[in-house]
Amino acid sequence: MPTPDRETLQQTLNAAAEPWLGGTFGEADWPLAWDIDAQRIKLTVSPGYPLRRSRSAFVGTIKAVLEPVAGGVKVEIAVEPEIKAHPVQPNMVRLASIKNVLAVASAKGGVGKSTVAVNLALALADEGARVGMLDADIYGPSQPRMLGLSGRPDVSDKKKIQPLCAFGLKVMSAGFLVDPATPMVWRGPMVTQALTQLLGDTDWGELDYLVVDMPPGTGDIQLTLAQRVPVAGSVIVTTPQEIAVADARKGVAMFRKVEVPVLGIVENMAGFRCAHCNEVTEIFGAGGGARLAEESEVPLLGTIPLAPDIQSATDSGRPSVASDPEGSAAADYRAAALKAAAVLAQRSRETKAGPKIVME
Repeated sequence: MPTPDRETLQQTLNAAAEPWLGGTFGEADWPLAWDIDAQRIKLTVSPGYPLRRSRSAFVGTIKAVLEPVAGGVKVEIAVEPEIKAHPVQPNMVRLASIKNVLAVASAKGGVGKSTVAVNLALALADEGARVGMLDADIYGPSQPRMLGLSGRPDVSDKKKIQPLCAFGLKVMSAGFLVDPATPMVWRGPMVTQALTQLLGDTDWGELDYLVVDMPPGTGDIQLTLAQRVPVAGSVIVTTPQEIAVADARKGVAMFRKVEVPVLGIVENMAGFRCAHCNEVTEIFGAGGGARLAEESEVPLLGTIPLAPDIQSATDSGRPSVASDPEGSAAADYRAAALKAAAVLAQRSRETKAGPKIVME
């Protein structure tokens, strides 16, 4: 049996759709290593995002395009994800033990940003990444309740706060430090100081991603946080109706002002499917997230429908990705998380790309 032609295999793979970027493998340009002989084709792929639960689907995608041109030779695919530290804002010092800080923001309250943020974090952890969760909403911390956590964190001998843990996440929130029934009546400078201390004084250990659940709005507090925290990328959450999209548009502008890449848009509460008749009702309209993504020239990372099980899971302290990892809601959150991580990795590769020097 003749040895398969590597150039044909490479061209075929280059033209195939990459599962999470929305483009092709050729455009993604993940590092590849080919090992080809007459009995076997082995390809090692190193995507820039985690793949544990979704590995088999990723492998299946590649096999489906290579096997028809393999001439009957066995195709083996190895996946070795490589999560790197990506660029942050100019003149900002990256946190030593945290590769990437991802800000999840809405610019408007009531759109389900905290629910999206915690499920994105859980999805990345479920895919094998080391993930932390920082609840930056000092006035209305939600993550303790959403993750079923309570109590005050310990402080180490080195005066570092030990984060609480839930479902593989390391979690820090102002909600651990104050009485849940006590309102936070602090001025803006006190809030930003508290947040920077929560970030800097917590013993996060080594993380691939720290997901920050940002407070709603685009005022002084949010702008100061975006200027003080080294952020690799941001995700904007909106609901479909124009009143929410208008504020989300301001969130996109805010992050661009401080030179933080917007990785994409998540449209939350995108229609409700009746459990009895299966009819979809677009309670908040339709398509607002897609329109915002198009005009902002960023990807639509996902659309998350209204579903009673998302609400009940969150209120019970076991968000959808943790309580029902095989369910449809978890699949939606996982797809959005992987796409955001893939876009971050790809944009950083494009940013760092320089002229190619060819030696002849």
